[in-house]
Amino acid sequence: MQTRIPALSLGPVYFLWDGPKWRDFYFRIADEASIDHVTLGETVCSKRQHFSEPHIGEVVERLEAAGKRVTLSTLAMVTLERESRHVRDLIAASEHPVEANDLSALWLLKGRPHSIGPLVNVYNAATARLLAARGADNICLPPELPAASILEMLAAMPDFSFELFAFGRMPLAISARCAHARSKGLTKDNCQFICGDDPDGLPLGTLDRQSFLVLNGVQTLSSSCAVLLDDLAPLVAAGLSRIRLSPQDCDMAAVARLYRARLDGRIDGEEALAELARIYPGVRFSNGFLHQQEGAAWVSRGRAAALGHG
Repeated sequence: MQTRIPALSLGPVYFLWDGPKWRDFYFRIADEASIDHVTLGETVCSKRQHFSEPHIGEVVERLEAAGKRVTLSTLAMVTLERESRHVRDLIAASEHPVEANDLSALWLLKGRPHSIGPLVNVYNAATARLLAARGADNICLPPELPAASILEMLAAMPDFSFELFAFGRMPLAISARCAHARSKGLTKDNCQFICGDDPDGLPLGTLDRQSFLVLNGVQTLSSSCAVLLDDLAPLVAAGLSRIRLSPQDCDMAAVARLYRARLDGRIDGEEALAELARIYPGVRFSNGFLHQQEGAAWVSRGRAAALGHG
C-alpha cells in the first residue's frame, strides 16, 4: 500500500509581531507557501490581541482564497474574566474550527468538531480517545513525545488525525507572570509590550554563557529549534496526518517549501538540513525528544539507527 503524504500545517505565531508584520506574514504564506492548513490567533498573551485582531478578517480571506484551511486558536492560559469571555465568544461566534490550547476551552467545544493544540498534554492513546469522544478530530502532539509513544498512538487510532510539531522553538511552559517584562525591569501590568523588541524571543544563557532557554512574554521556549526534517519517514509510514511548522522570524515560505520537498522525496535529508541552516542561520537545531534523548540534543540519522530509533 502506498504511503499517504501528510498535509503540511502552520501553527499560530507565538511571538509579538506588530499588526502589519503579522498581516503581511500570512499574506505571503497565502501567496507563496505550500501549506495546506493554517492555525492562527493569539495564543500566548491576551494583552497582544489588539495587534492582530484588526487584520484577522483579511488574513482569513486571503488564506482561504489561496486554498488554505483555517483554524482559530484559543489562548493557552486563561486567568482573567475578559480572557474567559474572549474564549467563549470565539467559540460561540466562529465559523471556523477552533484549536484548544487550554483545557478550559474543552467544555465549550464538547460535541462539536475541534482540534487540540500542542500546549495540551496528550501523552497516550487513552487521553487521545477521550478527547476524540468529546469531538476532537485532530491532535497536534506535544513536542516532547518520543517516536515510540507517537507510533503507539498511531497504531491504536489508525483512522484519527494526529499532527507532529516538526519545526520551531519548542513551547515548554507558560506562566501567569511575565519573566520577559521582569528581565527588562518592568511588570506584567506595565510591560510596555517589551516582548515586541524580540521578534524571535529573548535568549537566556547560563552563568557560563551557554544557550539555555528563550523567553517570549509569559511563555518559555527552547533555545534550540526543533527540526524533524530527517526523522519523518517512519511516522509518515505509520499514518501521521499532518506536519506542523511553528512560525519563527525567518523565511517561513522557504521553510515550508523545504519540508514539502523532503516529504515528496525531492531532496535528501543532509541537503535539506544544509539548506535550512542557510534559511535560519545562527540557531541550533535539535531533535532529541523524538529519540528519547534530552530535548536540546541533535541525533543524526546514523546515531538514531544505532539507538534503535531510526
